[in-house]
Amino acid sequence: MHNLTSLMNIIGLLSILVIIALSFILMFKAEQIKQLRLTATKLKKSLEEMDEQAKLIVRTDIELNKAQEELDKKITGLYAVQRISRAISTALEENLIFQKIEAAHLEDLGFEKACGFLWQTKENKFIPHLYIGYSRDEINNIITRLELNKKTYLDLIEDEKTLSSISMSAHPQVKNKINELFAVTSFVIAPLLPKEGSKGFLFVGTESTDVTINEGDEELINILGNQIGQALENARLFEKTWLAHQELEKKVEERTRQLSLALEEIKKVSQRKSNFISSVSHELRTPLTSIKGYAAILIEEKLGQLPQAVKERLEKINRHSDELVHMINDLLDIARIEAGKTIMKIEAQDLKDMVASVSDLIAIQCKNKNIELIQDIQKNIPLVLVDHSQIERVFINLLGNAVKFTPVKGKITIKASQIGEMVQIDISDTGIGIPQEALSLIFEEFYRVDNPVNQEVKGTGLGLSLVKNIIEAHKGKIWVESKLSKGSAFSFTLPVSKESNG
Repeated sequence: MHNLTSLMNIIGLLSILVIIALSFILMFKAEQIKQLRLTATKLKKSLEEMDEQAKLIVRTDIELNKAQEELDKKITGLYAVQRISRAISTALEENLIFQKIEAAHLEDLGFEKACGFLWQTKENKFIPHLYIGYSRDEINNIITRLELNKKTYLDLIEDEKTLSSISMSAHPQVKNKINELFAVTSFVIAPLLPKEGSKGFLFVGTESTDVTINEGDEELINILGNQIGQALENARLFEKTWLAHQELEKKVEERTRQLSLALEEIKKVSQRKSNFISSVSHELRTPLTSIKGYAAILIEEKLGQLPQAVKERLEKINRHSDELVHMINDLLDIARIEAGKTIMKIEAQDLKDMVASVSDLIAIQCKNKNIELIQDIQKNIPLVLVDHSQIERVFINLLGNAVKFTPVKGKITIKASQIGEMVQIDISDTGIGIPQEALSLIFEEFYRVDNPVNQEVKGTGLGLSLVKNIIEAHKGKIWVESKLSKGSAFSFTLPVSKESNG
């Protein structure tokens, strides 16, 4: 009995231990189940996140592909616009501009149809200059129907805005009318706006329902419209310039013909004048020679003694006869030089020697008025190619005038220097000067400046004209600069001799 009780106790104890062990096992299993559930939840969440990421990747990929397609399309379109722009920029006629746009260009832009119209104000209608993807009959039909609704397109030009299927979505009726008129499903219309002349519009469209127009297409066609407008402006400007050039050439040709006739007439008049002067001068010489001869015989009293008063008057006759002979000689020289009949002995001459020789001749006149005569000749001045006697006359005439118009204790300077292939001589003085209004007339025949000196001392007004003709006969130039009360400077050029050693 005791053993049974002990066995029961042992069994009860074992049962308790088993229960405790099972409880621990159950608790461990429950914890594992909990962990598994948490893991499952995390896995589910991760799967959901991965699903969203996958969807995002797919959407991004689709959008990237779409963007790539649009970018490729835009790049192709830009290349097409560039090719069209390059082609039309070389066209200098309106019709040629539109002819440069080809179907291949249009396909690169994503369109199959195009037409271009310019508004003619005089005819009061749109004139087609471009049509691609249309037959002539279809274009004629479009023109006829365009006349019925031309205000819409004139407003488009006036507003200077590009329209498309996208921008006109808010106006379905107008959009549908345009689609129907041009037989397309999508389109872009860009105004053509040259600064001068006829304006118009460019229409491009597609009849394919698979092609969608976007803002990029609208932008490209707008750029193309601007390029065509600029090309039209350039062509019109070129035509205007060309016509003006042609007109100018005609005017120049006509004016040249008139000037040639006038020049021939001037030459004839000049020749007649020279002939007249030469003839008259020769005719005057004979009676003057007789007058001077008789006056000389009477003055010498070869025909009898004369009263003093008569002798004085005869001396005046003789002196004035000399002045007339001098004037006639100057006139003859001028006429001969102008007619090219003067024989000049052109040789290489030393300018220093010429200046020294003339200075000696004029020195007495300078001494009488206490005028300082200065020679300022450049060192190593080259030889000049001239007629010695004629250039000596130039120096004597200019220096004589300088002495004549320079007051007592004045100064006269002779300066010479080489300038390129010419030698420039300047004869300046500190005299009374020449009025500005007389500078352009001073080299004309018989012109004399109105001043106190000329009023007291008579002259012919031929000296400077003769000087000018002599200098120009040597292929040189002569000019004068002067200020009243400050003095004058006569300058002339002479050619350098090739024989000169510098």
